Amino acid sequence: MKVQVLDQSGKPVEEMSLPEGVFSYPVKDHLIYETVVNYLANQRQGTASTKTRAEVSGGGRKPWRQKGTGRARAGSNRSPIWRHGGTIFGPKPRDYSYELPKKARRNALKSALAAKLDNKFLLIINEINIAQPKTKEAAAWLKNMNLDSALIVDSRENNNLFLAVRNIPKVKAVDDEKLNTYDVLRYKWLVFSQKAFNSLVERLK
Repeated sequence: MKVQVLDQSGKPVEEMSLPEGVFSYPVKDHLIYETVVNYLANQRQGTASTKTRAEVSGGGRKPWRQKGTGRARAGSNRSPIWRHGGTIFGPKPRDYSYELPKKARRNALKSALAAKLDNKFLLIINEINIAQPKTKEAAAWLKNMNLDSALIVDSRENNNLFLAVRNIPKVKAVDDEKLNTYDVLRYKWLVFSQKAFNSLVERLK
């Protein structure tokens, strides 16, 4: 299995052989689904909170006497059935995160990469070089490459790239060591620098 390596203008410069263990991995939809759900759960802050009848201010006095008024019994005007009352079984701060097995996360990433390759939405650039950390320069390069929605994977040392694309909609730059299944699926194109690609392949073998 081979793939072309392009220069920054989009012209082929060489061919690379792809390791079969990574890019011939079957696309397992359910494994990808489980990994995406896990990623989104781990992003949740879990700070939603409501007050119970014990926490709502007021309600210390019995609204009216128990008998003789003709009205229903009431012990507090902060009962959940009253306006301004407490909330029954409302959300409280909690931790939504959980761990997936390392092997499952790795195989899900392999599946996502294989899907991108099968659909011809994976590009390898020999070197991504943005002269200045300016959005204008990055936008011009992306337009020249016809990349309307792209995840660009390179080493975090390429600081100009990371600064130049951070304000461009539907474009994200990520360090190869932090690549995850969710980001791979979220963007149409997956663009690697050759160095980042080799580094990732070594880890996934």
